[in-house]
Amino acid sequence: MKEVAAFEVGIKLGALFHQFIGAPVSLKNAEILEKAMESCVMLQPYVVSAEVRINREKLKEKLSGFNYCSLDGEMLQARVEVEVEGEKVTGVLEWDEEKRYPLMRLIR
Repeated sequence: MKEVAAFEVGIKLGALFHQFIGAPVSLKNAEILEKAMESCVMLQPYVVSAEVRINREKLKEKLSGFNYCSLDGEMLQARVEVEVEGEKVTGVLEWDEEKRYPLMRLIR
């Protein structure tokens, strides 16, 4: 069951990433967008917890003259925990500066 739980957490993080990348984001709605993303992940089967953070410093760097930009992988951090038949697995999505890419990994 551990492998199934690991698969499920990967699916959740991948869905989160691909569903929300490109969403309009500003300093005014970043917290709302974080909560919406968490809420959407929590609806999915096996999810025990979800935490999403938008890096405000990276957001500020990318704001347009209209004070918003599109959410990208460099600003997004997420943590999702799933439980399948008693097996808990936690995965994270984080920007890897060295690879210049958002990577997902299991942390337990």
